[in-house]
Parts: sequence; structure tokens; C-alpha cells
Amino acid sequence: MLAGVVLLALGGAGVPAAAREPGPGCSGLPATKAALHALTTTHRLVGAAIEVHGPTCGRWSDASGRADLRTGRPMRADERIRIGSTTKTFTATVVLQLVAEGRLGLDTPIETYLPGLVRANGYDGRRITVRDLLRHTSGLPDHVDAMDWDRVDRWRYRHHSPAELIAMALAQPPPTAGWHYSTTNYVLAGLIVERVTGHDIGVEITRRIIGPLGLSDTDWPGDSVRIRGAHPRGYALVGAEGRRDVTEFNMSFGGAGGALVSTLADQNRFFAALLSGRLLDPIGLAALTRTVPADPDRLWPGARYGLGIISTPLAGCGGALYWGHGGTTPGFRTLGGVTADGRRAQLVVNDEPASYESWQALSATLHTALCEAR
Repeated sequence: MLAGVVLLALGGAGVPAAAREPGPGCSGLPATKAALHALTTTHRLVGAAIEVHGPTCGRWSDASGRADLRTGRPMRADERIRIGSTTKTFTATVVLQLVAEGRLGLDTPIETYLPGLVRANGYDGRRITVRDLLRHTSGLPDHVDAMDWDRVDRWRYRHHSPAELIAMALAQPPPTAGWHYSTTNYVLAGLIVERVTGHDIGVEITRRIIGPLGLSDTDWPGDSVRIRGAHPRGYALVGAEGRRDVTEFNMSFGGAGGALVSTLADQNRFFAALLSGRLLDPIGLAALTRTVPADPDRLWPGARYGLGIISTPLAGCGGALYWGHGGTTPGFRTLGGVTADGRRAQLVVNDEPASYESWQALSATLHTALCEAR
């Protein structure tokens, strides 16, 4: 959800078929298990956990390392975590549902819904559509890049209004690339949902997605700085080796682009439902998965962005795609996705990777899980 965001996607050519129920189960996924444990040993991350579903292998989960450095409590795969930018997929789904209801248009300028809000420093909401927001082709900067991360304790407990975040973004110079990942796009999308429905985006996500899918461990935290229920602690690097606990955080600075709390199981359930057509009609699902090339400097080579979702070639097992998302928030990094044949996996670490090799290892672990789950 933030600068340096790590998002992941999956899928096959077109939209995955309806998700099948897992089979009777496997004794384990040894390559995935080894990759997961390497994250906390070779790459020295505090904790890591994964949940994998395969059409023939069933449901499997594993965890490595520690959930809490102070107590030494082991990491678990069933606890609540901050999911960061995966929130964008929820927000985009709500917008597409409203499009299907005839209450807003994807190609309507955002000025129609938010008159005068984006009119500064050369930015003009009359030339930006709702679709542009959802696929990051608006040309707007990211307010997250303007936040003072060196003095995060001065602001991490306070509320940030959408108007404040948008003003921070508009004060920045324009991005140089045509495609530019920006959480500000989704803050604006959340405001459009509120203008059209009369309800906060968190209310609409809860009413339209969390409730109907029975995602009992997913919630919109509002201004609460705590994660409700059992959860690992989240850590950020201080210097070369030290870590500090940043679990408590007011996620209003991410809002519609990064605030949700969930579990690995709920995320797997959400993406399976979304890509099998339970949340969107065929027109909406086609719009969701119509992608544009993404900037590899903001994501990675081969990634393409749809409307709140990413497709990525799956390395190591036949060149399939997977569709999904993931996120970076203070203390948590998540990756996940679904393939056309129903394989799905969600991964989390409660730490900040200290090297490019560590980031690569996160992606490689997810790819291993999706390939091994065949």
C-alpha cells in the first residue's frame, strides 16, 4: 500500500474458472516449507506464515520464526495481520459493483463526483476518470511518498483525513512515468464511493464483501491503532540489524488504499470468490482483469495492473499467470494470489526485509507454493 509496496497477482489467460473445493489433503509441501523457513533463517526475518490451497492437495499452512520478539511466541498462520494494499482490491470491487448498479461510470471524470477537489499544481480532475484511479493511470503522485518516515512516531497514532492526504499528494511534482502506483488514487476512489452511497468506504466493504463472504476475521479498523484479536507483532528495521515494534498504527493514512486487517485464510477466500464471479458480473470481472503494463520500478518485471489487481507470470511451472495483490504496511508484508486452475496462496512476514535478496525470496516463496500446490 505504500512506497516500496510489494503486491502480487495471479491468474491464467483470462479469468480463472470457478474455484473448486480442495481435495482430501496432502502430507505437506516440502519445497514451500523449506522456502518459508529460509525466510526466517537465511534471510533473518522475524516471522513468516503461509496458507496454500490446491485443487488436489487441499488446504495446507505453515509458519516459521517468531510472532513476538519479546516473549518468543512462535509465528502462526491463523492470526490477524495488516494486509496493506490488498485493501485496494476490496475498494475496486465495491466501485465495480456500483458501476454494475448504474450509480457511477468507470469512464466518467472524477470531477463529476468530487467537484473542485483535484484542481491544483496542474492536476485536474476533469481529465482523470474513475478507471484511471483504479488502474493507476491518473498521473497523480502518491501521498505516502511525502510522509515523514524518519519521524514516524510523531504521526503514526493520529487520524489523517482524506482531504489532508490528497493535499499532500497534489503538492508534489507530477510522476515522470505514465503508469504510477499511487495510494492517493484509492483515497479518491473511497471518497467517490462515499459520495455515491452516503457511506464510508469501510461500511460499504463490510456490507458488500466481508459480510456476504463470511470473512469473520477481516475488519475495517477505523482510527483504532490496535489489531483486534490474536495477531503477531509487526517490526521495522532500525539501523542495520535492530528492530522496533510498530504494531500499533492508525491506518487512516492508507484508508481505502491500505487500511484493512485480515487473515491469510480470509484473503484466500476473498480472491477465490472474486475471480470465480461471486462478487462481480461478467462485465465487471472483465473490466477488473483488463490490464495495462506496470512500471517495473514500482512493481517488478512482467507485472500488469488491472483495476485493483495484478497479473504476474508464474515462474517455474509452465508459464501460467496468477492474479492477486499484496501490501506493505509498517510491520507487515503480504503477498498472495490465485491461478486459473484454483491454486491459491497467501504469505505474510511480520518484518521489513533488509535486502533485495530478501524481497526476492518472498516472491520466490509464493511462486514455489503456487507451483507445488498443483
